[in-house]
Amino acid sequence: MAYWLLKSEPETYSYEDLLKDKTGRWDGVRNYQARNNIRDMKVGDKALFYYSGKNPQVIAQVKIASEPYPDPTIDDPRWLCVDVQALSLFPKPIPLSDIKANPACADLLLIRHTRLSVMPVDPVVYTAICEMGQ
Repeated sequence: MAYWLLKSEPETYSYEDLLKDKTGRWDGVRNYQARNNIRDMKVGDKALFYYSGKNPQVIAQVKIASEPYPDPTIDDPRWLCVDVQALSLFPKPIPLSDIKANPACADLLLIRHTRLSVMPVDPVVYTAICEMGQ
């Protein structure tokens, strides 16, 4: 199993939207590195749901619910998307400032490459972030 971080602005696609949809399509990615990360996803992988924007924070866990497939929002088969399903909302959202302050998260791409919308997360870092949200 692999672990990921998926970024969304709450006004664009929120965790509440995902709960309403039951299964949400993670589409609209137009960065090659992020697209390559989507290409590597497998059904059952877990991901952190991260709100970017004014109040950046990890708010929940989701699971990858489909293999990657062509993104239907663009007529170009190079761009991919996956379906995701809600797993759990953290009782306490984890602000980016807390993630940066945690030494266990020092190598997280989110800290070094802030614009990347889909990124892998080391299992140890994933666990540390989940523990921060409890």
